[in-house]
Amino acid sequence: MKLKIRSATPEDYLSVAPLMVQAMNSLACSFANSENMEDAVPLFKHFFQKKQNQYSYENTLVAEISNSIVGSITGYDGALLLKYRKPFLEYISENYGVQNLILEEETVAGEYYIDTLSVAGAFQNRGIGGHLVRHFIEKASNESFEKVGLLVETENIRAEKLYLSLGFQCAGEKRLAGTIYKHLQISF
Repeated sequence: MKLKIRSATPEDYLSVAPLMVQAMNSLACSFANSENMEDAVPLFKHFFQKKQNQYSYENTLVAEISNSIVGSITGYDGALLLKYRKPFLEYISENYGVQNLILEEETVAGEYYIDTLSVAGAFQNRGIGGHLVRHFIEKASNESFEKVGLLVETENIRAEKLYLSLGFQCAGEKRLAGTIYKHLQISF
């Protein structure tokens, strides 16, 4: 089976939205004002198909095997976080009744930020996540960035191990929606 990494298109929403929700886990539930992760999928389908937001197809690479999407990575220029987040927060307030959600700034200007990385369960442990991250780093470099950053849950040892094996280093901790995450970065 040959792995292909490509830029996402709006038509990829059916495959990518569930992957985004899988990556975010309980945070996606908070956005959908629900305890059921499936309730968050329509929200991410909606935003994935739109431009100029943090979950847009414009900011996403997908991994395909035999023309089926098996993984995705979404990220953007950290300087655009607040601009990209604004329509999302307004939408969840109006359509999901999410009020007073405190979201700290998870990235900074000068950092190309990985917001979500996810591989479908049946395709995990095959190196697909590593391929996606390497392509994302290459994309960041081509866009004249010098570092890529991300947040990883402190108890997600497997994900942290992947990032460290790719050359990321701990740059401290960040709080997001009440949870402490490790802030990892790679410079190139």
